[in-house]
Amino acid sequence: MKITDEDCLHETLAFNEHFEAAAAGRPARGRAPSAATLALLRRNRLGGDTPPVRLPHGQDRVVQDGVKVRAFVPDQVDGVYLHIHGGGWAFGSADGQDERLWWLAEQARLAVVSVDYRLAPEHPFPAGPDDCEAAARWLVEHAASEFGTERLLIGGESAGAHLSVVTLLRLRDRHGITAAFRAANLLFGPYDLSMTPSQRRFGSRPLLSNTDALRGGYELFTPGMGEEERRSPEVSPLFADLAGLPPARIVVGAEDPLLDDSMFLAARWQAAGAPVQLGVVAGAMHGFTLFPLTVTERELHRQRDFLASS
Repeated sequence: MKITDEDCLHETLAFNEHFEAAAAGRPARGRAPSAATLALLRRNRLGGDTPPVRLPHGQDRVVQDGVKVRAFVPDQVDGVYLHIHGGGWAFGSADGQDERLWWLAEQARLAVVSVDYRLAPEHPFPAGPDDCEAAARWLVEHAASEFGTERLLIGGESAGAHLSVVTLLRLRDRHGITAAFRAANLLFGPYDLSMTPSQRRFGSRPLLSNTDALRGGYELFTPGMGEEERRSPEVSPLFADLAGLPPARIVVGAEDPLLDDSMFLAARWQAAGAPVQLGVVAGAMHGFTLFPLTVTERELHRQRDFLASS
């Protein structure tokens, strides 16, 4: 484990305080959001003031089993990054961060394919994982003809990191595919939906996510499931056999209720035989890469370097 960015801890913690103070004016996330709240959070990136920018570089496509994706293809393509967005399985979209994905595509020389998977509560588990699995299978079968390369990478943020691991496990267990994806880039994901100690102990601090928001998100994604059912490896990849998975880069903030999830997953991933880079960003809250911070800029460059070299 490496603690990063301690030199800008003051800036990071000051932003956390500002965010927490302003939280009273934001739509709540978690249990049974109203239709208006869902519409706001889906139209605007995590409830920001304006919708995200849609770039002309993005190509909306429909691939295997009718799954929608948004692709960004630079002039030079050395690989394909299957990106899975975050948002608690209920918010977000494939066009929610066009500027960032296009930057990554150009900088890392990757075709970036972002999955517009179906969202809860209208489409609870297993709809989202089904869509991500279908998109991954499509890439395994068609990346060479579509993009001129068979070098595949996978990753995402928060719920997208969870879905990335679930997708790798499904490829292995359902289709015998273990070597198609060369690396996994996993940012602040929830890997135990029965709740790790850090999730349970975090409390009510409104730092984008907290104990109640996580519990509510799990109820939206896996309605009717009890705690023991959520420990199923198909739901919580922390409980899965992780053998045969690719090298991983796992990143989490020190002030994230999902801190244990990343630390526990990294230990189990490494014990299963694959290399792991675990980075804990000093003072950072959940979803810190959404915000204009020094740690965000550094993380984007570290992510680019990892994906470009994997």
